[in-house]
Amino acid sequence: MNAALLATVAEGAEHAAHTELPMEPIAFGLITFAIFMTMAFVTRSWKGISNRH
Repeated sequence: MNAALLATVAEGAEHAAHTELPMEPIAFGLITFAIFMTMAFVTRSWKGISNRH
């Protein structure tokens, strides 16, 4: 009985560990790249503002 129970738990854990991603993995990288580029643009847009005053 213990072996059958252990096999069932192991099978359930194997299926529980596998989850599907909501989108393709490359999309995560592209979204992250776009966020960093936007932050870089905003940061660079403030360069030289202190020289105006």
